[in-house]
Amino acid sequence: MTRSELIARLAAQFPQLTAKDAELSAKAILEGMSESLARGGRIEIRGFGTFALNHRPARSGRNPSTGETVAVPAKRLPHFTPGKELRERVQASK
Repeated sequence: MTRSELIARLAAQFPQLTAKDAELSAKAILEGMSESLARGGRIEIRGFGTFALNHRPARSGRNPSTGETVAVPAKRLPHFTPGKELRERVQASK
C-alpha cells in the first residue's frame, strides 16, 4: 500500500473527511512517527507492532572491487517488530 492508497482508503472509510483532510492526517501521523524515531524514541502501536532503532557500531569493511579496507561509520537504523495480532492475521491469510 502506498501513501496515496492509504489516503484514498481513509477518505472512503470516513466520508466526513475530505481527501485533503485525510492527506493531512496521514502526513501528520507519519511525520510524528519519523520525528520520534529521529529523536531516538520508540513507537508502539498495540495490535500492530513496534518501531525502534537498532544501533550498529562502527566497523571496518572491505571494498569488493579493490579489496581495500574502508571504515564503515556507526549508524542507527529503524527496525519494525510486528505485534502478535498482526502476525496472526498475516499467517491466517495464507
